Amino acid sequence: MKYPCLILKSVCKTPVNVTVYREGISEDGEPLTDVKLDLMCNYQDKAKTVITADKQLVQLTAQAYFIGDIAPDLPTLAGGEVEVYGIKRRIFQGEKARNPDGSVNFTRLDLM
Repeated sequence: MKYPCLILKSVCKTPVNVTVYREGISEDGEPLTDVKLDLMCNYQDKAKTVITADKQLVQLTAQAYFIGDIAPDLPTLAGGEVEVYGIKRRIFQGEKARNPDGSVNFTRLDLM
């Protein structure tokens, strides 16, 4: 059975550069790059103000949605960075949304 794609190609209009890191660090203390991709995504960002005892803090978060599995060789997408609109954001969570047959319908990256 073929499952419908939940992220339409017509809404993936934002070009992004995705760098996914693997576990460990290099001899220089830098993260080890596993995958570098230039893709189109549906990008959504938001900002919220968190009031602390000292001052106000603005926290920016975003989500990038991709059609299918952007890194089929990797079981999880937990670390890395995404460059969008010339700004680099850190990946703090990744999700591969699966169909009932186990195939990946879409990939979502949560960014900070």
